[in-house]
Amino acid sequence: MKTQTVPAYAKLNLTLDILGKRPDGYHELRMVMQTVSLCDDVTVTLTDGTGVACRVAGAELPCDERNLAVKAANAFCEALGYHGGIDITLTKRIPSEAGMAGGSADAAAVLRALRDLIAPTLTDERLEEIGARVGSDVPFCVRGGTQLAEGRGERLTALRNAPRLYAAVCKPDFPISTPALFQRSDRVALTDRPDTAALLAALEAGDAAALCAKVKNVFEQVLPDGQRTRIEDIKRALLASGAECAAMTGSGSAVFGLFREEDACRAACGALRSAELQTFCTIFV
Repeated sequence: MKTQTVPAYAKLNLTLDILGKRPDGYHELRMVMQTVSLCDDVTVTLTDGTGVACRVAGAELPCDERNLAVKAANAFCEALGYHGGIDITLTKRIPSEAGMAGGSADAAAVLRALRDLIAPTLTDERLEEIGARVGSDVPFCVRGGTQLAEGRGERLTALRNAPRLYAAVCKPDFPISTPALFQRSDRVALTDRPDTAALLAALEAGDAAALCAKVKNVFEQVLPDGQRTRIEDIKRALLASGAECAAMTGSGSAVFGLFREEDACRAACGALRSAELQTFCTIFV
């Protein structure tokens, strides 16, 4: 049996802006996204049977089409006319319902593994196209790095790699509903938008301080009051621990603070870790 194990890297949103609702019901987004070293391990094995089987270690997740890894395998098979058996094992480290693209990262890792095992000449562009059918963040997770993401998030522009920064990620013990936040965003005026152009200029200049000054996520403005208070508390704690900036990633609920030095990042994670707050120290990759 042929098998492949690949890492599935998480992402952080350095900016997230909602430009409006589209006629197709989706929202037009403009975001700068960054791959970080926190990852799941994804093992894909080709079997003698048929269909897709999945098992998960480290989290309680479904193993049917609700799991984006399974959905990605089925999309790959449909696109390439492959009818053999596929076994997927996910070892989870990326927290769920965190805004870190854990499910999308797993899906992208499945696509990369299946390409290596079945169709090694398949282009990145074709793989991203298949990934876009699975989820809006999957093309980014296929490509990785530092990217401007537009449209639903699937339209990518490669950017200069971000300066070397460490992120202290704090995940509170509550989920946030992405559809509910989008609905709330339709009912309020978003007045404090990220200056994405300035952040792009900071990236081009390799200026870490200017980058940190422009990190922002409009979803924070539309959180329900209790969740907004908790997110703001975590941001203040990160800043008090020496972070140069702090923001929620994606639709949350994870919050990150950026540091120049690994020791300071790890110290912040240790100081903030509690029963109600998972913490992770990770680095831009």
